[in-house]
Amino acid sequence: MEYRKPDDSLEYLIRGILTLQTPEECLRFFQDLCTASELQEMSRRLQAAKLLNQNYIYSEIADRTGLSTATISRVNRCLKFGNDGYLTVLNRVARKK
Repeated sequence: MEYRKPDDSLEYLIRGILTLQTPEECLRFFQDLCTASELQEMSRRLQAAKLLNQNYIYSEIADRTGLSTATISRVNRCLKFGNDGYLTVLNRVARKK
């Protein structure tokens, strides 16, 4: 997948996210910004990326996350051919543990 420069609104959002300094600030912001189901869906996708990166199979990931195999496939495509966004986050979270 090709990197696309964000429009002004998306860039403002990204810059805003980068100002958050603690997990609590981040959680409060995302709870204000997103619905509970949107947050849950994003967290499931990141969990799927983590499990895919650990070589779990689709059916195990679907059982653990509740995601459809189509969504897991999309996450997998992003891991393999995307902009390394998932991998950047996964690697940084792993280093902080």
